[in-house]
Amino acid sequence: MSDELGFTAQGLESMQCAGLEADLEHIIGLVERYSVDEIVVGMPYNMNGSEGPQASKVRAFMEMLGGRIDIPLTEWDERLSTAAAERTLLEADMSRSKRRKVIDKLAAVIILQGYLDRKRFEDWSDS
Repeated sequence: MSDELGFTAQGLESMQCAGLEADLEHIIGLVERYSVDEIVVGMPYNMNGSEGPQASKVRAFMEMLGGRIDIPLTEWDERLSTAAAERTLLEADMSRSKRRKVIDKLAAVIILQGYLDRKRFEDWSDS
């Protein structure tokens, strides 16, 4: 989630997949509970920028979710977000077991913060 002004990203939760319908309902519930007006989706491109099978799965999930909610879904390149999260947690001298519990949430924060920073820069350069 971001703050109301769109400056900072904060981790909300790491969701464990529970099946397609349950996952869609969980996300829709979060959208409603937090009055979300846009969802940024990490797109797992290959390192060469191409789309592999995982990107196709994410895109299909986005289509299903987009058919059930009326807010924009925005793709954001997630390459190296997990590596950046791992590096941050290692620098914080966090144990391997603790890192495993928070790495996905931190990677999501990194993805969203990148999007917010780009959006703020584009808004600034347009004015």
